[in-house]
Amino acid sequence: MESRNSQLLREMFDLLLGHFGPQNWWPGDTGLEMMVGAVLTQNTNWKNVQKAIENLKQKNLLSLEALKALSLEELAREIRPSGYYNIKAKRLRNLLGFLADRYEADLEQFLEDTTEALREGLLSVNGIGPETADSILLYAAQRPIFVIDTYTHRILYRHGMIGEEAGYYELQDLFMDHLPADPGFFNEFHALIVRLGKEYCRKVPRCDVCPLLQWGPMPPDSNTA
Repeated sequence: MESRNSQLLREMFDLLLGHFGPQNWWPGDTGLEMMVGAVLTQNTNWKNVQKAIENLKQKNLLSLEALKALSLEELAREIRPSGYYNIKAKRLRNLLGFLADRYEADLEQFLEDTTEALREGLLSVNGIGPETADSILLYAAQRPIFVIDTYTHRILYRHGMIGEEAGYYELQDLFMDHLPADPGFFNEFHALIVRLGKEYCRKVPRCDVCPLLQWGPMPPDSNTA
C-alpha cells in the first residue's frame, strides 16, 4: 500500500506532466557535455550555458583532451557567457583533474563505476556540491539519484510538504524513499519541477494560475513567502 507521501508525489508529477508535457532533459549530446553543463549552470540560466557550450563545440574543444590542453585563462574565455567564468574554469579544471587522477581521463571508465564511488569522488572535487554531483550522476551517468534545487525546496515548502529548514538530503530522501528508483522518471520529474519554478513558483508566485493550486497537504495562498 502506498504511503501518503508516495501518493502526493505521484499526484504532483501527474499534474505537472499533464500541464507541461515531457521536457526531454538534459540537453546534451554526450556524457562529457552534460558534465560540463552541470558545472556551468551553477548560478546562471541554461541559455547562457548553451552559449558557452556552443563556443566549445565550434572550436572542437568539447573533449577531455582538448579541455585539458587549454590554459585556465583560455578556458575561462571560452566559457565566458556562462557567468562567473573564472570560478567555473577552475571548477572545470578540478573536475578534469579528478577524471585524470582517478579514471585515467577515461570517461567510459568513470561512467561505469558504482554510484556510491562516483558520488563520493565527485563531492571530493573542489567546487562540486551535492546538486552538481547529483546532476552528473542522473543525467550523464543515468543513475537513479533525485536532484534537489532551490525550486524543489520552494515548491514543497509552500505546499506544506516540508519545513522551511529542510536540507538537501531530507528533500532528496523524500523523493527517493517514496518513488521508484528510475533515472528516466527522476529526470522528467526534476525537469518539470524546474519548469514550474521558473514559470509559476517564483519568488513572487503566480498561485492563482499554478497547475499545483489545489495540490499538497496545505494549498498555498498568494502571499506565501
